[in-house]
Amino acid sequence: MKRALPFTEEHESFREMVRKFFESEVVPYHEQWEKDGKVSREVWKKAGDLGLLLPDVPQEYGGSGVDFLYNVIIIEESSRAGNSGFFISLHNDINIPYLADLADHEQKLRWLPGCASGEKISAIAMTEPGAGSDLKAIRTFAEDKGDHFVINGQKTFISNGQLADYIITAVKTGEGSMSLIMVESDRKGFERGRNLEKIGLKAQDTSELHYTDVIVPKENLIGKKGQGFRYLMGKLPRERLALAIGSVEATAMVQEVTLRYLKEREAFGKKIGTMQHIKFQMAEMKTELEFSRAFVDQAILAFMKGDLTTAEASMAKWYATEMQKRHTDQCLQFFGGYGYMMEYPIARAYLDARVQTIYAGTTEIMKEIISRSMGL
Repeated sequence: MKRALPFTEEHESFREMVRKFFESEVVPYHEQWEKDGKVSREVWKKAGDLGLLLPDVPQEYGGSGVDFLYNVIIIEESSRAGNSGFFISLHNDINIPYLADLADHEQKLRWLPGCASGEKISAIAMTEPGAGSDLKAIRTFAEDKGDHFVINGQKTFISNGQLADYIITAVKTGEGSMSLIMVESDRKGFERGRNLEKIGLKAQDTSELHYTDVIVPKENLIGKKGQGFRYLMGKLPRERLALAIGSVEATAMVQEVTLRYLKEREAFGKKIGTMQHIKFQMAEMKTELEFSRAFVDQAILAFMKGDLTTAEASMAKWYATEMQKRHTDQCLQFFGGYGYMMEYPIARAYLDARVQTIYAGTTEIMKEIISRSMGL
């Protein structure tokens, strides 16, 4: 069935280039990155040279000025390559929109070109040891000193935390008031903590961050003071849509890997893919994948028109990520003991899939948002 997204020949040419990039610049190095616990800065620069960073940001600020479908293609090809270390979508679709939409002209000129070239890497610091889904519970505080802020606090589970040069930091700026402030990594008092050891996403640096009397000029305030929570809530739908897009393609990749194995592996004198139980389960998973892709594609179209609701983005996120988790688990089962061996891609896919239903809002939080939209 033809997808609803209006991909043009230019989009497809771009897809081919992106696919080659991941095949040549990511896949061969991913195993080493997993051992290192982070990717190289070189891959960010190579992506910037090819225009894969900030594609939908205006050219004035270093981007390519193209439509969101180019972002979609990058997310899809990243997932299909099995990339779980080079978190390009975090940079393009989660962090940068705060700057592209909320920063003033001077701030954009100061921050965005470096992010587009790959010379500067971004992170967003929301989560704290005592504040995960409940963002209003954050304790990191920015004291207003007139012409500057002094920030004290701690963040955790911050993706790109070891490599990031620019950290968009959610802070309290008063009782019941939250703001977003850019903290450059070379500021005195800012320190990176541990590169946290995870069960999956081994090549993705995830860190603790510490702020001790960090002095930041007022010029680093993103948007208006006290509007941080509203800004965060406003950007979460795009973040969740990006994760849904990635989960759909990661599921497709897992199914393709499994299908090849089922056509080759023999048991009891015949290919295991000819066994009715396995055939039916694969048919069920393929059908669910296509239904999920259709919904996510409609969500993409709605987003591009400015019509995507928070509830719809939450539906896409929870369903696609839960599907990825279930299908990857079931496909691993078909591999038997080989599925438990890290030399097989299915094993890494299984470990990497587990977090998808947790970050950017757990499945339970997604269902809470959806039920509220129903008046419950």
